[in-house]
Amino acid sequence: MILLQETQETVKTGWEIFNALSPKFFIRLAINLISVFILIRFIYYPSYKTREMFFSFFIFNLIIFLIMFMISKVEISVGAGFGLFAVFGIMRYRTEDVSTKDMTYLFLSIAMGMISAVSKGGWDELILINGIIIVVTLLLETNVLLKKELGKTVSYENIEMIKPENHVKLLEDLKQRTGLDIHKFSITKVDFLRDMATIRIYYYDNKKSGDISV
Repeated sequence: MILLQETQETVKTGWEIFNALSPKFFIRLAINLISVFILIRFIYYPSYKTREMFFSFFIFNLIIFLIMFMISKVEISVGAGFGLFAVFGIMRYRTEDVSTKDMTYLFLSIAMGMISAVSKGGWDELILINGIIIVVTLLLETNVLLKKELGKTVSYENIEMIKPENHVKLLEDLKQRTGLDIHKFSITKVDFLRDMATIRIYYYDNKKSGDISV
């Protein structure tokens, strides 16, 4: 009987905490989650075809939203607020698998969470701000504003071709082997022991870049 009463009291306390949150919180949370879902699912994923960062995008967004929403309910200096945001904004995963684009989308996810939490305007203004972020990102990811330059890292075995006098021939050889319309390249690493060179090639295409060997 005592156990049943304690359970009921726990459930009641939980509902009281839940009811203490204003409708404003849930509206902002819904707008935030929908916005970041559109950004990641319909802009990031079609271009880069990877799900590895999905967890990080959504968790960072949610945590920032909750932290900033709670901070907005208490007095805090502007410097302290921006300092907290900077801590999350400059975070970088120490791994070569995380590209600059992935970090950019992570930053956008964090920014959306912060804006959704602390914006003083109404829900319509919040939708407009998030909409601007989404539209601008979409335009930059397409060829509407400018050509989308992509790059691939290739391992090249003909070490003689890396000499400056052979760069024209090297460019043509790379085009022929990869089938890509390469317009420039950079030699990033040379391994004379293995007679291999690591080359970064650049081209205009709609496909995601990756690592290949030629």
